[in-house]
Amino acid sequence: MTVSVQQADFDVGAEIAALGGDGIGAVASFVGLVRADKVSANDADAVRAMTLEHYPAMTQSALEDIVAQARARWDLLGVRVIHRVGRLLPGDRIVFVGVASSHRHDAFAACEFIMDYLKTRAPFWKREETAGGARWVDARESDDAALGRWSKGE
Repeated sequence: MTVSVQQADFDVGAEIAALGGDGIGAVASFVGLVRADKVSANDADAVRAMTLEHYPAMTQSALEDIVAQARARWDLLGVRVIHRVGRLLPGDRIVFVGVASSHRHDAFAACEFIMDYLKTRAPFWKREETAGGARWVDARESDDAALGRWSKGE
């Protein structure tokens, strides 16, 4: 298990390769990006940058707890989570979640579980910069709904 909160970018291929090993039959991964809006760059609402802030010890602990919950639910042979902080531009990678298991079902489910918990429970604060100014990003109802399915035993 590897959990990292960092400013530096990451190499997706290297992270997936690091999950290889004996008994692994599946690797599921997710890479989250700063969304590049499909509107004109002159649009006052177009996101020009996103800054992610956090409290290092609290964030590291929260991510490790999320991974521990996934490992308790599924038979996982490896987990790698990287979450970037600092100022990022549209198209930049924000997060990597990679999960290795003997079977695809466990890998897919654990990867989704980790992302759903990261989106709702990890202590990150996001601020978007636009031509019209900066704004803090609120949690989305759809993220809370996605998290709710895990308490139903899915």
